Amino acid sequence: MRRIVLAYSGGLDTSVAVRWLTEQMDAEVIAVAVDVGQEADRFAEGWDTLRDRAIAAGAVEAVVVDARQEMAEEYCFPAIRANARYEGKYPLVSALSRPVIVHHLVRLARVHGADAVAHGCTGKGNDQVRFEVGTRALAPDLEVIAPARVWGLNREQCVEYAAKWNIPIEVTKEKLYSIDENLWGKSIECGVLEDPWAEPPEDIYTMTARTATSPVEVVIGFEEGVPVSLDGDRLPGHELVTRIGRLAGATGFGRLDMVENRRVGIKSREIYESPGALALLLAHGHLEDLTLEHDLAHEKARLEPRWAELVYDGYWFSPLKQALDAFMIESQRHVTGEVRVRFELPGTGVVTGRRSPVALYDRGLATYDAGDTFRHEDAEGFVRLWGLGVATWAARQGGHP
Repeated sequence: MRRIVLAYSGGLDTSVAVRWLTEQMDAEVIAVAVDVGQEADRFAEGWDTLRDRAIAAGAVEAVVVDARQEMAEEYCFPAIRANARYEGKYPLVSALSRPVIVHHLVRLARVHGADAVAHGCTGKGNDQVRFEVGTRALAPDLEVIAPARVWGLNREQCVEYAAKWNIPIEVTKEKLYSIDENLWGKSIECGVLEDPWAEPPEDIYTMTARTATSPVEVVIGFEEGVPVSLDGDRLPGHELVTRIGRLAGATGFGRLDMVENRRVGIKSREIYESPGALALLLAHGHLEDLTLEHDLAHEKARLEPRWAELVYDGYWFSPLKQALDAFMIESQRHVTGEVRVRFELPGTGVVTGRRSPVALYDRGLATYDAGDTFRHEDAEGFVRLWGLGVATWAARQGGHP
């Protein structure tokens, strides 16, 4: 029998995929669940329940990999350095976790002597691209199998298939949301959300459930563009992201409702909860305003959308992405300091202060008070030279029509 390593989430599609691969491809399936910060307690007994579910579906082995710190430091923090938001909004929730999972799929395929890896993505989504392009970048010899592109089952039929094989799942025909969750946030789609005019029901929100009764204020510390502390407490990366997400999310901060352009050409209505990610991106951007030199700040702003597009499109393991990473890291050498952020009910966040030992802000140059150190007499010649080309054009060619 051939061996296939499956990226296993414990959800409907991947649970059905275990049985389908076993039955249709006569394969031994090794289910690999990568903990990238998703809330394991959404399964009744945590990760043990997920393992049991995979075995019940027919897997010969179920492996859980704790990649939370790896996710934070090697994937989320580079996204902070790049201020990464696809189309200026989406903080790459699912896109950042896929290369983490791919890395461990390939590693465990080697360990278990598998000749293929598999995923539960459909033909409509972006994740198929991320899984397959990433796998081929790391292990071009491995076959990549996508059962959901082959079996021809819709979500209702998948529920019936699971019932036929007594696969324990939590999705029902009445509540057909597709949810993906990790340290960086949560995405919700399908069901009533497929109508872009329909208001999202409040019960879909868990990270931003608005449990706070008063505003929340935090101070986030950064070193070289990376968050390292919260209110003076130094924390491991994944704990910092989780803690600030809970504090900000309790006010309702971190919700996104957007129509997004997928790589395959489809417009898709997506709901995201990303309180920790959006809070850190907000704070980081304000610290850069204080510490980045003018030309560097402008060039970085030009490259940031390209970095986000590459990650969104599945090119985490690519030469251009690596080259842009080198630029982003160099740009952050002096992005060190603290940012104070206040989260107000019902769900807004505002920066109320920023400071850095290497700030380029000079009060003497900026002030209009008595402490002004700016040489105003220099401005006349500067402005004259700055506008010389336009003045010459106006004199010789008649100016603006």
